[in-house]
Amino acid sequence: MKSLDEYLHDAEQAHGHLCAGQILGVRMAMLGLEKLGIDDPRGKDRKRLVTFVEIDRCATDAVAVVTGCRLGKRALKFRDWGKVAATFVDVSTGKAIRVAAKESSKTLARQIHPEIENKNQQQMAAYREIADDDLFSTQWVKVELPPEEFPGYKGDRVVCEVCGEGINFRREVRRDGRVLCRACAGTAGCYYQLA
Repeated sequence: MKSLDEYLHDAEQAHGHLCAGQILGVRMAMLGLEKLGIDDPRGKDRKRLVTFVEIDRCATDAVAVVTGCRLGKRALKFRDWGKVAATFVDVSTGKAIRVAAKESSKTLARQIHPEIENKNQQQMAAYREIADDDLFSTQWVKVELPPEEFPGYKGDRVVCEVCGEGINFRREVRRDGRVLCRACAGTAGCYYQLA
């Protein structure tokens, strides 16, 4: 793996700026990979990892930079829980660890760097220094991944009988003998409603 500073540079380039969330994301991913024993996530270990992120903020971009997991590669999964947390799954062993930023880290940042008035700058400085155990909580978890969730899965593609759009990865709804997309089925899993 690269050093913290190398990953922070890469994260800044990918995200467009460096902030406290980026530092949390880089450190979170480094810790998760270390715990799983994955040391080359963008090289020889690239097919071993699936990562679930729980927030759509700066930290998520940093997690993607370190892990190499991407939505388009089906290795990055987003669950909108609004938490600065991620679960790293080694698909070759089935081991998974969830890493979450501790809320207390903000108070700790103020205690470590009271001389820095700007909150983001204060957190950026402290988040580079705070020990993993003070910055994050970790928990070994179990994540069930059905075949259609794995990167590289090649499944059947079906067509919605109402709108005619194709549906991949078993995301269709079957109702009254018909195949429907989530929008046409009016399910809670759809983020928009037909007008």
